[in-house]
Amino acid sequence: MNFMPRPPKCRRICGLPGIKSFGPWESDLPLPVTGKIEMTLDEYESIRLIDLLGYTQEDCSRQMNVARTTVQAIYNSAREKLADALINGKQLLIQGGSYALCSLSRECCGKAKGTCCCHQSSCAKKTKTGGN
Repeated sequence: MNFMPRPPKCRRICGLPGIKSFGPWESDLPLPVTGKIEMTLDEYESIRLIDLLGYTQEDCSRQMNVARTTVQAIYNSAREKLADALINGKQLLIQGGSYALCSLSRECCGKAKGTCCCHQSSCAKKTKTGGN
């Protein structure tokens, strides 16, 4: 019997990053890039919500429209990628993944904890995978 994995649940993000690539650089001499790491946009969103805005994983799960355990897995993956890029001098690229961009992001998202109203709207079914 062949089982097909179910498609990922809509992972709502509130905006695209302004800068999508980070890399090692020291003083006036660029360091050699020893590899690249790709962070998905939903991983980026979990870092933004939890570490920047101070959301709990439960708050983040409501905001992203996924289960708390899913947020925990996304967040752990994002932190591992950040650590690898930072410690090992790798380039970090933020792109792709499975997500839906919130239709209300221009009006309310990212201002401060508790002010975002995206959870009150239904998530668009526009899902993206791969590069932008």
